[in-house]
Amino acid sequence: MQGESRARSKNPPKSEPGPAPFLPALPGSFFERPAEDVALGLLGKALVRRRGRRLQAYIITETEAYVGPEDLACHAARGRTKRNETMFGRAGTFYVYLIYGMHWMLNVVTGEVGYPAAVLLRGAEMIDGPGRLTKALGVTSSFNGKQAVERTGLWFADLGQALRPDEILRTARIGVDYAGPIWSAKEYRFLLKQRG
Repeated sequence: MQGESRARSKNPPKSEPGPAPFLPALPGSFFERPAEDVALGLLGKALVRRRGRRLQAYIITETEAYVGPEDLACHAARGRTKRNETMFGRAGTFYVYLIYGMHWMLNVVTGEVGYPAAVLLRGAEMIDGPGRLTKALGVTSSFNGKQAVERTGLWFADLGQALRPDEILRTARIGVDYAGPIWSAKEYRFLLKQRG
């Protein structure tokens, strides 16, 4: 599971994030599915951040799925460790880790308890790159192990937008050559194309 990269969607949505009305969190059942399904399903959903009285909602435009211990690009491929312990927990839990000593990566755990899989949030409207995303949201290790619910101050919400298949691009994941020719080629990266 990697993070910062220059590769990004060529056509980010034109809309800008702004003050949001209250948006209820997605239910835990949304995340109790395979990582690939959750990664696809999060496109077009809102990533909501509350800081004090201020709410900001960002439309998710890029995700990557890390599907379990057999996935050689996934942290869990190396076994259960102190670092990846969160991945083995409840679906809908944030998994946050640091890369290069400077960029926080925001993931959400998926599937059944005990099966380590997660989705990396790579981008949202006007924000390209997972490190830039966490910086904009003020996400640090303090979110690791917390649920994606309103009381956490960071959650996902459904905006009621239905996506067409031609609005979604699938590619190989970024920066996972270390996983070998099979797993590095898996098209587990999902991008929302520009509308209109």
